[in-house]
Amino acid sequence: MTTNLQIGEKFPDFQLPNHRNEITQLSQLTKPSLLDEKLGFLDGYPLILVFYRGFFCPRDQQQMRQFVQFQDELKVNYCQLVTVSADSPIAQAAFRAGLGAQWTFLSDEKREVIRQIHILDETEGEYAYRAQPYTFVLRPDLTIHKIYNGWFFVGRPTLEELRLDLRTIMETHSNYRYEAYNTPEVQQIRIPQQEWAEGQPLLGANGLLVAQGVVSWFDFQTGHGIIATDAGEEVFFNFTAIPGEGYRTIKPGTRVKFERVHSKSGMTARNIQQA
Repeated sequence: MTTNLQIGEKFPDFQLPNHRNEITQLSQLTKPSLLDEKLGFLDGYPLILVFYRGFFCPRDQQQMRQFVQFQDELKVNYCQLVTVSADSPIAQAAFRAGLGAQWTFLSDEKREVIRQIHILDETEGEYAYRAQPYTFVLRPDLTIHKIYNGWFFVGRPTLEELRLDLRTIMETHSNYRYEAYNTPEVQQIRIPQQEWAEGQPLLGANGLLVAQGVVSWFDFQTGHGIIATDAGEEVFFNFTAIPGEGYRTIKPGTRVKFERVHSKSGMTARNIQQA
């Protein structure tokens, strides 16, 4: 049985438990980040979706080891990788940990998605009713860009093929070119170096209103945070709005003063300084 899906069609937006047994919806993995939304870049990011037979399969093990080599590159390109099998979440977690993998593993124990897309393998004697090995490269809206049938290992995509697929998708995005970031709207949110290279920039010197508040949370992985203002508002910020070099962080509970920026999707803070 070969998959009934075709290039150009939408992949089903399914929900499955991940390796931590948390329900995960496919479209949640391709949506734009909070910072993208504030900057007006709403394209989202491509997804490599891999169905494999299971942890026991030597061909799958080889493919997953290749992805381990690829995962850091995917991070810096903001592209996503998800692997799906009929293994239980606890088996997925053990396999993932043994590989040193950092991407999401999804468990289709009931074979619902595997049956829906017509890739159930009914030929195997020892490990029956597993997924046929398929790799789908999806655009952010889950439109299928490429399908790889990996029944024979040579049919599975090389890292270079995936790199080219992702480039083709990313080249169509509104923020792919430098010019998208070199605008007054973006620079109001991501404070450029020339403003702080000679010391702390003066708050409000550019005409923006100044407010004060307390950092209510900060995600050290994404660099996103929220300031609860004295006026009762919640204002989003990214670490690029904090003057200084490198990856800047700020602890929740820190009292700050900042400039208020009205972006397309709400209020944003920039030039954040401790009060």
